[in-house]
Amino acid sequence: MAETPEDINETDGAAAEQTIPLVINAQYIKDLSFEAPSAPGIFQMMQSQQPDINVNINVDTNKFEENVFEVILTMAATATVGEDTAFIIELEFAGVFTLNCPPEHLQPLIFIECPRLLFPFARSTLAQVTRDAGFPPLMVGPVDFVVMFQREMEARAAAEAQEDANGSAE
Repeated sequence: MAETPEDINETDGAAAEQTIPLVINAQYIKDLSFEAPSAPGIFQMMQSQQPDINVNINVDTNKFEENVFEVILTMAATATVGEDTAFIIELEFAGVFTLNCPPEHLQPLIFIECPRLLFPFARSTLAQVTRDAGFPPLMVGPVDFVVMFQREMEARAAAEAQEDANGSAE
C-alpha cells in the first residue's frame, strides 16, 4: 500500500517533534516584588544625583518529568542614591522546557540556552515595572550565560576537590 502525502507529513512531523532539542512549553512570572521605601522624597534626590544600581542574576532549575524542566531566571536589583534606597525589585521569571538531548548536553541547555530565551522577557518586565513605578526604566545589559555557567562549574569542581582533600585528610 502506497503512503499518501498526509501519511508522510504526519510521520515526518512526529519524528521532527521528537528530535527538537528544546521546546518551550510555558513561560511566566513566578514571583515579582517591588519596593520604593524612600518615595516620594527619592524622586527629588534623583533630579540631582544618579542612582547606583546593583543587579544580581541567578539561574535555578526543577525537574518535573524525564525530559521536562522548570528553569527559573532570578533577577534582583537595588537602586540607591547616597544612603537612601530608591527601589528594590526582585523577579523570578520561569519557563517550562522539554529537552531532548544526550545527557552531556543537558546542563548547558538548562543553564545557558533556557535562560538566554527567558532573558528578554524578564528584562522587559523589570523595565516596565520600574517605569510604571515612576522611575526611569531599568534596562539590564546583556548577560553572558556561558560565562555564568563556566564559573558555576569551576566553583562546583573546586568545592568537590576541597571535599575530597578534606575527606582524605581525615
